[in-house]
Amino acid sequence: ASEAHAYIDHEFAERPLAPLVVKADGLAAGKGVVVASNAGGAHAAIARFMATAPGLDQLTRVVIEEFMDGEEVSFFALCDGKSALPFATAQDHKRLLDGDGGPNTGGMGAYSPAPVVTPAVHAKIMQQIVTPTIAGMAEEGRPFAGFLYVGLMIDAQGNPRVVEFNARMGDPEAQPIMIRLKGDLVAMLEAAVSGRLDTIDLDWDRRVALAVVLAVEGYPDHPKIGDPISGVPVETPDDVVVFHAGTVTIDKQLHTAGGRVLAVTALGDSVRIAQKRAYDIVEQVHFDGMQYRRDIGWRALQKRGST
Repeated sequence: ASEAHAYIDHEFAERPLAPLVVKADGLAAGKGVVVASNAGGAHAAIARFMATAPGLDQLTRVVIEEFMDGEEVSFFALCDGKSALPFATAQDHKRLLDGDGGPNTGGMGAYSPAPVVTPAVHAKIMQQIVTPTIAGMAEEGRPFAGFLYVGLMIDAQGNPRVVEFNARMGDPEAQPIMIRLKGDLVAMLEAAVSGRLDTIDLDWDRRVALAVVLAVEGYPDHPKIGDPISGVPVETPDDVVVFHAGTVTIDKQLHTAGGRVLAVTALGDSVRIAQKRAYDIVEQVHFDGMQYRRDIGWRALQKRGST
């Protein structure tokens, strides 16, 4: 901790206007990142991460990184150890509050596809990041089969930089991606584990998918669980799916059982239509202290005007 605090003081003395990113080097339940705009915030993050806290493992180390400016996007590829099959792109909303305010969360909503990933950007991601990563792991004797999640920052010039790698799909990005995916997912997974991805062709619903996460009171730091949930539709149209995350049924009554409770996901011919369909369902659901963002998809709407 002393080395981390000293490094923070040095960096902010040299570049006082440049934010730093402090990360917990361990399992942190999606809450292990703080973007600190000043030394005080960075010191507080170090102190919090390196102390015992609910939901966090006891840590002995933090990672301090430069702040990357740009637009964050999630890129997924299904891999079979020697090749990678790119899935649809998605963009999530990490901050708790509208307008990207409040603390970081595990994700308050997402949409697919991500407009920032143009065909040119997509090609760069595959050529510069995904393909070399899979090839490098194979060369090291550790061929990777499964979902590769690449968290990226896309700068103003369309250059992708890696924020993080994960060996899984992402939540809530998986929900809008999966509702757009056509075909047999199990067959795709079997092809991945048996080295036959070159036999698979992906087919995607051309429509936009958008997911809105409903979270409990106190999320992300002090989630209050155990409240009854009402209004979740028993049946939905084919273009709407209510994904359950932190729910449990007690005496035939649905209750909250986690920080993020539901992800209401809808398809639409445009971002705005998908957004309206999702929020129409959201407005039917109720539990005490329910919180959610009302601006999921705002970046895509900004890029596409009123569509």
